Amino acid sequence: MINIRTDLALEAKELYSEKTTSRLEGVNVNEFEEEDIKITEVKITNQAGEKAMGKPKGTYITMEIPPFVQYDGEAMEEAAQVLAKQLEPLVKVEKNQTVLVVGLGNWNIVSDAVGPKVVEKIMITRHLMQLVPDEIDENIRPVCGISPGVLGLTGMETGEILKGIVEKIKPSLVVAIDALASRKMHRVNRTIQISNTGISPGGGIGNNRMKINEEALGVPVIAIGVPTVVHAATIAYDTINLVLNQIKEFSKAEENFYSFLGNIGDAEKERMIKDILNPYVGNLMVTPKDVDMTIESMAKIIANGLNISLQPALTLDDINTYLS
Repeated sequence: MINIRTDLALEAKELYSEKTTSRLEGVNVNEFEEEDIKITEVKITNQAGEKAMGKPKGTYITMEIPPFVQYDGEAMEEAAQVLAKQLEPLVKVEKNQTVLVVGLGNWNIVSDAVGPKVVEKIMITRHLMQLVPDEIDENIRPVCGISPGVLGLTGMETGEILKGIVEKIKPSLVVAIDALASRKMHRVNRTIQISNTGISPGGGIGNNRMKINEEALGVPVIAIGVPTVVHAATIAYDTINLVLNQIKEFSKAEENFYSFLGNIGDAEKERMIKDILNPYVGNLMVTPKDVDMTIESMAKIIANGLNISLQPALTLDDINTYLS
């Protein structure tokens, strides 16, 4: 079976359901809608669930943004409000406790720049609490942010950098934003995943680095991710299935050709994909052509949602006035 890579817990659950009809132990799924945004909450509760899903225990919330929201300023603000609502039960810090927002990724590569772009739009207040405390509303939470770059730019593991920062400033919560990989093209740049399990930078493209989680940093970590790429092999696999199903629809059940199509298994499909792709593109990652605009829009939605969640005493208008 071809290795279909995905960072989304929602898709891991879908893959499990495609492979077997047996009950998924240790995983609870809840689906609902908020402002036309489909939300799927996946809770992995034990080791059986971890093994089946290939992900650590915890809560994974996936927001699927409707088409064209990224072109509508008012709809983007509504999406940010929905995101803030999903973050609310996870942001368990007092108003005087510091939150560190981390933008993971390489700002030189558009499809990997969502984290740094979010940090650019975060309401940073920690320095003001120290420099001009009398001028700051007591209800404003101290927030700091950093985009630490990637190993290829700094020569240092991102986890090592963050561990040093956490030991120095002692935040009560770390929020890490990163680009992810999806297995469905329609979810690329239109999906937001929130989890309380931390994150492995580069995991979506098979380039695993030091984990950024509570165990590594010593403080709770909320991870927010946007799938910005999909593997070419995954697209090829899905395309082969669609083509075969379409051909079978036009074939008669008694024909030998129909039987031949029905006997093409996953191993044969994997061989075809490797034979076709490997000599030319290898481990190719694909992203839509309008990635510049959609990443900017998703970064704004996430930043607004985070700002609302981290500064509950302020309205979005107050936050935008501060940032302007």
